[in-house]
Amino acid sequence: MTQTQYFKNLTPPEGAIDVVLDTDAYNEIDDQFAISYMLGHPEKLQIKGICAAPFHNENSTGPEDGMEKSYKEILKLLELAGHSKLESSVYKGSPCYLPDEQTAVSSEAADFMANLANQYTPEKPLYIVAIGAITNVASAILQNPAMKENCVLVWLGGHALHWPDRGASEFNMRQALAGARIVFGCGSPVVQRPCVGVVSAFAPGEPELAHWLKGKNALCDYLYQHTVEAAETYAAGKPWTRTIWDVTAVAWLLNEGNRFMSDQLIPSPIPQYDFQYACPAQRHWIQYVYHINRDALMEDLFNTLGGF
Repeated sequence: MTQTQYFKNLTPPEGAIDVVLDTDAYNEIDDQFAISYMLGHPEKLQIKGICAAPFHNENSTGPEDGMEKSYKEILKLLELAGHSKLESSVYKGSPCYLPDEQTAVSSEAADFMANLANQYTPEKPLYIVAIGAITNVASAILQNPAMKENCVLVWLGGHALHWPDRGASEFNMRQALAGARIVFGCGSPVVQRPCVGVVSAFAPGEPELAHWLKGKNALCDYLYQHTVEAAETYAAGKPWTRTIWDVTAVAWLLNEGNRFMSDQLIPSPIPQYDFQYACPAQRHWIQYVYHINRDALMEDLFNTLGGF
């Protein structure tokens, strides 16, 4: 890939593009918003596949259980959104995280992405949007090094570089640190949206969600109710906002003219096993989102969801 093409691939794409979404959809409520947002922009985003990523928290008994639940949640969202025809393009991901930085974990999702990448070129890349542990994507890269040039990797992972408390300890990154090191070190065009310190600003509250979603359609009702139920588990009787992190990953693909977020080129950081970042100046460039235009993106999200 030429340097000119590399930097072009680090800018929001023009025209219709092919996209794969890799998601831990059952992890919390934000993945459902991101899936729905992507489905709501068919004129721009041609969805080639949706992959279920592993996760482990209070909503799963382990990474494999998290992946299986995410797979079922993806199918549920497709039905609610009236896109059941995409069910054949949903793939199960890894049952575990990468054991090290040299060993791929084979899965339907990793095999699918590794094979699909061969149909693309640096001039016409495949966009892979990852909003969970990066295991499936990293495995695919290990299986097919051509992904480094034929794909643009858009990931929500890690906290902001300026965040003082172990920026690489963010949920998506710490679960798949070996995978994160592969992705940030492989030389592929990578777009990072950090969580706390940047994307954490993208948070609606219950009155806003009720005004824009409640009663609009079955999908909006599901998203509203699911979000309120989740928030009430820790903030019952109190004011709250809920960050819907993953929407920002999809939004970067629609970010013509920086209407939704601002970014800058930085040397690719190295997530370390002590959950700190190393930031050597000699590394290749990645695109780093440093600001979310919260109101502009929230408006487009709510308009999109209301249109289902």
